[in-house]
Amino acid sequence: MRAVQFSEYGGPDVLRVADVEEPHAAAGQIRIAVKGAGVNPVDWKIRSGLMQRAMPLELPSIPGSDVAGVVDEVGDGVTDVAVGDEVFGFAVGGGAAQEAVLEHYATKPADVSWAEAAALPVAVETAVRTLDLLGVESGRTLLVNGAAGGVGIAAVQFAGARGARVIGTASESNHEFLRTLGAEPTTYGDGLVDRVRELAPDGVDRALDTAGRGALPELIEITGSPDHVVTIADFSAVEHGERVTPGAGKRSWEALGQAAQLHQAGKLTMPVAQTFSFEQAPEAHRISQDGHVRGKLVLIPG
Repeated sequence: MRAVQFSEYGGPDVLRVADVEEPHAAAGQIRIAVKGAGVNPVDWKIRSGLMQRAMPLELPSIPGSDVAGVVDEVGDGVTDVAVGDEVFGFAVGGGAAQEAVLEHYATKPADVSWAEAAALPVAVETAVRTLDLLGVESGRTLLVNGAAGGVGIAAVQFAGARGARVIGTASESNHEFLRTLGAEPTTYGDGLVDRVRELAPDGVDRALDTAGRGALPELIEITGSPDHVVTIADFSAVEHGERVTPGAGKRSWEALGQAAQLHQAGKLTMPVAQTFSFEQAPEAHRISQDGHVRGKLVLIPG
């Protein structure tokens, strides 16, 4: 089968399309014919070697974990889906391939495109996990720093569905978009503390940082404690307090099913900024690495 692959750490150009052996579903797993594979910031961080110590890989490696497709193989013990079903979820061993094996997945709503379904898994799982860590619930005010990216968009909508008030930072070009999601927008950067206090004079209870651009001191000042802040993108987190930790917490696999339910209720959307062929994977990684993507980037197998 064809897959995107890298044999060494480095820039986007280390990505190549190669013929690799197709995987098969073991007990408790399914295999899908991939219709879309999402690209996340963590993918280029892994590919570049930034996370080599925390997530060592056996090279060559297939990047990505977000996938959507049609079930074509079912392992022993799997009873919730059958061959021919349409699903989205997390690939085991890399998602940017024509075939992928999954252990955690949910049924794709019929009205969700393949690209949007492939854009959901990491964003919604991370959003639910971090909101649970923060204890976001009805009546609380949440600040999402970087609210127009994939995780930010998911967090805004999941928090709103819980009954929380949401303030989101983004560039001005994304402010009207954030309003359509139910968030109150403001810009990031210098003066953030004052701008947020003007919007929420009674205070902000919790903050989620998805941008990783040095805002942690301001987010701690806004919420009053490092215990009230979680970041998924700032590796300086340990300097600001143990509670502010990237990637913390037990994985929230149930977020996939919750995302499907919210979408069917008209309460969740995930814009796809751009789609790419496998051969264009280096360009997708470059755009992801540059930042400022509204929503998600998705690879489509040829």
